[in-house]
Amino acid sequence: MSRIQLQGITRRFGPVTAVDDVWLDIADGEFLVLLGPSGCGKSTLLRLIAGLLPPTEGRLWLDDTDLTHVPPQQRDLAMVFQSYALYPHLSVARNIGFPLRARKWPRAEIRAKVAEVAATLGLTALLDRKPKELSGGQRQRVALGRALVRDPGAFLLDEPLSNLDAKLRTGTRAEIAELHRSLGTTMVYVTHDQVEAMTMATRIALLDEGRLAQLGTPSEVYDRPASVFAATFLGSPAMNILDATVRSADGSLAAHGKGIELSLGIDAVLPDRPVRLGVRPEHLTFAPAGGRGIHAVVTAVENLGSEEVVQCLAGEGRIAVRGPRPLGVSAGDAVTLTARPEHLHLFDSASGRRLTWQPESVPASV
Repeated sequence: MSRIQLQGITRRFGPVTAVDDVWLDIADGEFLVLLGPSGCGKSTLLRLIAGLLPPTEGRLWLDDTDLTHVPPQQRDLAMVFQSYALYPHLSVARNIGFPLRARKWPRAEIRAKVAEVAATLGLTALLDRKPKELSGGQRQRVALGRALVRDPGAFLLDEPLSNLDAKLRTGTRAEIAELHRSLGTTMVYVTHDQVEAMTMATRIALLDEGRLAQLGTPSEVYDRPASVFAATFLGSPAMNILDATVRSADGSLAAHGKGIELSLGIDAVLPDRPVRLGVRPEHLTFAPAGGRGIHAVVTAVENLGSEEVVQCLAGEGRIAVRGPRPLGVSAGDAVTLTARPEHLHLFDSASGRRLTWQPESVPASV
């Protein structure tokens, strides 16, 4: 187990900055997920940690050792690639034991260690098979076993489930999470899948265009997104974002816009301020027609089995409502939607950064 520290890590490819001044302190035993859209720099950052790429700027530490210029083979780290990278001509046992043979371990010790790892991963009955005889999930476990057999200080996993179908992803995701709990080892996991991030991570590092957009537990990142980008990346459907203006009325603040009037639950008198108003689909409810809220027209109703997603047109924007089926509306219905003040999010209209209320002042960016 190891603590990994990234201090101002930057990587440029010519004029393109793929990773931009990233500072991270990954605790011993943590499961950190690097999350973000394609091209945001998460896989590049993982390769910088592994030593497969040198940083342009910054330093990398493993516990008290400066790894910035240490070759990858000398780092106490094990990487699991998206493609598994198994040797097709070797058995499962020999694939798992390959790192130990490369280190010239005695054969008896290799057999014992391979048997121990295979038992941990449920691979004992498959040790004599070749990779072509395995399912995708089994190949993934073999790749994990080859990393695990080294007893590394930390595991680096680069989208290891992306080649699996939905059912296998669910099962293998649970297996990796359980493996982390049983081993207590440090894991850094790259994915663009928000479900993987929310269900597996102890903390999420959300990346946007090479920069760290937000760092926090899954609940923190979901419940208090630091920006419009964070708010709309996590969640399915994504958080609804509408243009609005914060205004004082009768000594309290409310968000106003085209067909919008929602109380913010704050007693204050302030100048008008343009904002971007956010509310998650599951926090919207239907209110009596004609009252305060968001006035919208239903455009479609999607059946998800136990839930429905209602797509609406509100003013010049589109919003989604998610709730238990049946929600009792149909396409073409005029509806009024509302949400409790604690479920409303305000973002600066220019920067997109989250706004928080500070008494005796205007809302301020976090």
